[in-house]
Amino acid sequence: MTQPLAERLGEYAASLTFDRLDDKTVHEVRRRLIDSFACALGAWEANAANVARAICRRVTSDPAATFLGGANKTLPALAAFCNGVLFRYLDFNDTYLSLEPAHPSDNLAAVLAAGQAAGRSGREMIAAAVLAYEIQCRLCDAASIRKNGWDHVTYGAFSTSAAAAKLFGLDAGQITQALNLAGTPNVTLRQTRAGELSEWKGCAFANASRNGIFAAMLAAEGLTGPAPIFEGEMGFFKQVSGPFELAKLGGEKAGDRDYMIKKTSIKFWPAEYHSQSAIHAALELRPQIADVSQIRSLDIYSFDAAVDIIGKDPEKWRPKTRETADHSLPYCTAVALADGDVTLDSFSEARLRDEQLLALVAKIKIHRDAALTARYPRGIPNRLEVTLADRRKLIAENEFPRGHDQNPMTDAEVESKFQRMAASRLDASRARRILDLCWRLDELPDVNELFAQFPVIA
Repeated sequence: MTQPLAERLGEYAASLTFDRLDDKTVHEVRRRLIDSFACALGAWEANAANVARAICRRVTSDPAATFLGGANKTLPALAAFCNGVLFRYLDFNDTYLSLEPAHPSDNLAAVLAAGQAAGRSGREMIAAAVLAYEIQCRLCDAASIRKNGWDHVTYGAFSTSAAAAKLFGLDAGQITQALNLAGTPNVTLRQTRAGELSEWKGCAFANASRNGIFAAMLAAEGLTGPAPIFEGEMGFFKQVSGPFELAKLGGEKAGDRDYMIKKTSIKFWPAEYHSQSAIHAALELRPQIADVSQIRSLDIYSFDAAVDIIGKDPEKWRPKTRETADHSLPYCTAVALADGDVTLDSFSEARLRDEQLLALVAKIKIHRDAALTARYPRGIPNRLEVTLADRRKLIAENEFPRGHDQNPMTDAEVESKFQRMAASRLDASRARRILDLCWRLDELPDVNELFAQFPVIA
């Protein structure tokens, strides 16, 4: 009989160690950690993060993990939730594009919390991070679940439970049980990302991380879960995804170094990833437009995934929340044209209420283009056609915006992103210390000193 997928993943998770990773893979983990901390510092005072911190402060634990901004440690699952909210809230963290798009650096909150609680070294956490990326991205390659009404963070319950279980020192059989326990109760509704978006949009994967760590804790105590979780009569294939075959995993065969983290993309602008190429194209056009009020119309020709996720709901043309605006193709394109950049301030309350900006958004029409759809997910092609008041037409197209895995950011650009986000939170010496520790993650005996560099909110 064919081996159940959860057993295969359990064996893979137990066998993947740091010494099987190539230098580029290790380096990409360091870069993603710096990028995630940049996102966290940018979101430091967000209401969702403060709500998560308030809950973390009420709970003490042994073992325990650090939640960013907290004076004391808390239950590892809650620390993963709080830090996960901070990593994701701005929608500025990394992306993987496939049948199901995802933000795999979301997994790092669970890796850090479980690794710290278990007293693991930087090398062990790097291996767990690669594992989490591998499982989530391969699942995203295997099947789209949003078409069935489920959110992509559903896959995160599997990736975080496997990573946490590995860091807790579980064997292959116990990791399999963690996957069973995580997969059964943690299927997430796509309503998370439909219509007017709420603060929960930035919390959904953090919740998957919380549940993934909890599943690993249960498995560590000997609890078993429903099996086979994927192939069962009422399992994941039947109820959520449909049947699929999972491709080989990086390092699953001796000598293989085809790890998925190297295929992910770091964001250059704080907006949903499918809008990045439209932002890039808008910034190319802007020097040719003396005054955006002279724009008569703007047609965006795009691919199906972009239209379905950020370009079809009527709320995208007059977003009332930051979460809706950064998931709005028309808004992100318009603000890039108007301001010459897309920054955190692009999604302020004042900007969302700016009637001149909204008038520009109202001039935008979005069109599906089959030829562009055929180029996705390798690229994210968006073509902008601007018609000015004098009837002149301007056209720009971009497929690989800065940060895309085909047009990657340099280490210096990743550091610069961190420094921009840290500028109002950390003094220069602490910011530099965090960067130095992240670049040396594989040399650290634990992450306690790294977490100690972050400020505490009273």
